[in-house]
Amino acid sequence: MTPAADEPTVPEESEEPPPPVGHIRVVYLGPVAPHWEVQSDFGDPVLIEEFRQRTLARLVLLPPHDPQYRRNRERVVRDAERENITLEWDLGTPEEEPVVPTVAEVAVVAD
Repeated sequence: MTPAADEPTVPEESEEPPPPVGHIRVVYLGPVAPHWEVQSDFGDPVLIEEFRQRTLARLVLLPPHDPQYRRNRERVVRDAERENITLEWDLGTPEEEPVVPTVAEVAVVAD
């Protein structure tokens, strides 16, 4: 038994991660079940279908405001990282952007 064979290999920081093998978009359809749809842009159809089934099994009856949703979403994210699939979430709400007041708004407040 050699020590090098028993030690887990740690990727060097200079190594680039391999390119993603697929892309998944998880779309929230609304408050009426089924709540979710899983769409794919590219990737092996068998891999994508297996991932889609696992994702829907975790999310099928959970709207985004359900406490269990957050835990299951994290499981889906870890699954995508393990499979090297890029993951995108579309919850139907715009991403929050920081509000930066314009010069005119600052002048009005200062008066």
